[in-house]
Amino acid sequence: MGRTKKGRAVSGWVIIDKPAGVGSTQVVNKVKWAFQAQKAGHSGTLDPDATGVLAVALGEATKTVPYVTDATKCYRFRVTFGAATSTDDASGTVIETRDNRPTDAEIEAALPTFRGQITQVPPQVSAVKVDGERAYDLAREGVEMDLAARPLWVESLEVIGRPDADHLDLEMVCGKGGYVRSIARDLGKALGCLGHVAWLRREWSGPFEAEGAVTLEQIEELARTDDIDTLLQPLEIGLADLPQTIATPEGAARLRNGNPGMVIASGLEWGTEAWASYEGQAIAIGRYQGGELHPSRVLNR
Repeated sequence: MGRTKKGRAVSGWVIIDKPAGVGSTQVVNKVKWAFQAQKAGHSGTLDPDATGVLAVALGEATKTVPYVTDATKCYRFRVTFGAATSTDDASGTVIETRDNRPTDAEIEAALPTFRGQITQVPPQVSAVKVDGERAYDLAREGVEMDLAARPLWVESLEVIGRPDADHLDLEMVCGKGGYVRSIARDLGKALGCLGHVAWLRREWSGPFEAEGAVTLEQIEELARTDDIDTLLQPLEIGLADLPQTIATPEGAARLRNGNPGMVIASGLEWGTEAWASYEGQAIAIGRYQGGELHPSRVLNR
């Protein structure tokens, strides 16, 4: 006999405007507790010192997380010139300094190198795994690692402000797996002055935007009350980048049992990944094959 899951079978997204000083896992745990949800996850870690969009998935929405994680994201951040730190941000120890500062023209000349398909080495303090352990745990123990460079697609990287000679404000739109701290570090090196992130904010992540996001204070105020569900957004938002099909009544019954089911679609090619809805709700994600959806994920709602 299987165990009964504790908590509510609530499904959907809660878009948090994460404050500085709290980790992503802490936010997820607080949201899960506030909603008394059976299951929770998030669509992309933010550093404790970073602020902005942290999309928390509850219940069956956790099955849509990969489709948001792979989406493009927008960050705004400030680079402090003249110092390299152990963490590539302001929380670390200064390990080297330089007195020279780049001109605006030198910055504009350096930025194209960081656009398009690039490679970057993750910060020493990052969630990358090294021999089964997180890099940030090893870094705290004083272990220096030779982390492998990783590919990153940078759609845009633009100057949005230059408060003074020591600082530069940038906006970057990039794909999955981008480390803003690495951009700041490597830009400082390229300019010969060194650099690190002073502050960082995620403005949007896939379909989720900071504007209108929920604060932790709002979560705490409504925690474990009937009104908490007013902060919940539909599960379907996480599927915005996939084409939608409409299941027939018979097809919906089959899809809910994990079998291929008949769907109505327009212009989809064989093998296209899509999702099926029935009576306005997403019920499955899978591959479209000749009038049927072959499910890879069933959304039990």
